[in-house]
Amino acid sequence: MERVPVHGIEVFLTIVREGSMRAAASALGVGASAVTLQLKSLEEQLGIELFFRTTRSIELTEAGKVLFDAAAPAHRDLTYAIKKTREMARSTTGTLRLTLSRGAYIEALAPVLKAFLSEHPGISLDISWNEELVDIIRQGFHCGIRMGDVLTQDMIAVRITPPIKSAFFASPSYLQAQGVPKSPGDLLNHRCVRHRHPTSGLLRQWWVTEDGQDRQIDPPARLIFDSAAGVIQAAREGHGIGWSMKATMADHLMTGDLETVLEPYTKDLPPFYIYYPEQNKRVECLRLLIEFLKDRARNNAVSL
Repeated sequence: MERVPVHGIEVFLTIVREGSMRAAASALGVGASAVTLQLKSLEEQLGIELFFRTTRSIELTEAGKVLFDAAAPAHRDLTYAIKKTREMARSTTGTLRLTLSRGAYIEALAPVLKAFLSEHPGISLDISWNEELVDIIRQGFHCGIRMGDVLTQDMIAVRITPPIKSAFFASPSYLQAQGVPKSPGDLLNHRCVRHRHPTSGLLRQWWVTEDGQDRQIDPPARLIFDSAAGVIQAAREGHGIGWSMKATMADHLMTGDLETVLEPYTKDLPPFYIYYPEQNKRVECLRLLIEFLKDRARNNAVSL
């Protein structure tokens, strides 16, 4: 593919617009010799002269007129496109597309969403609830919110929450029929509802804190779901004991549909992070969202 001599054409158009080489140099903020060299280079690349030059005037040749008639509108369009692109980077209006899990929405975004939208009425959020760790570049997202233990290393990540409270839970009917576990080891004798991570395909490990030590446990899974919502629903229906973020089942705990067990042994989950690719760091709407989330964390006395 033939390369377009963009700089040379810009110099050429400026000469036509300003009416002289010296005036073009002043408009471009360069020396007259630089303008002369750029024009000479352009004419050599095109294989034809673009101006008739005399000591007192400069006029377009026929070839120069052809180039000007075609290049001037294209240059105006390109200049406009660049201007609009720069405005987009600085704009405080537009739509941000973000991907996050239901848990991330509840813990990280929902508490600030109303205030953020009120403070920034020109920003809309296009939200995808998805438990998979999606390719945000390929799928056109500006950013995502996920726990720190599942982030990819090629993203910029900003912590926006403290560690997340977890809970073991089951329905009252299940606990009445099968008994309440008193220690993590008792889970080996219970029906357990597990979560398989949809991206890795691996069962999410259960963690407990016992005798001051954090450790993993791997109880037998009677049911497995690829979403935390499925685990919670199955537990409500009496199918067994589940483990997940406590906030995702808060409504069911309040209504009594679920009860927590093994509370002295629960371990916090990793914090949530907002993450985004390097090329999105200058998107102003994204910067405003990140700052809002960080302010919320600071107001909650979270050390980031």
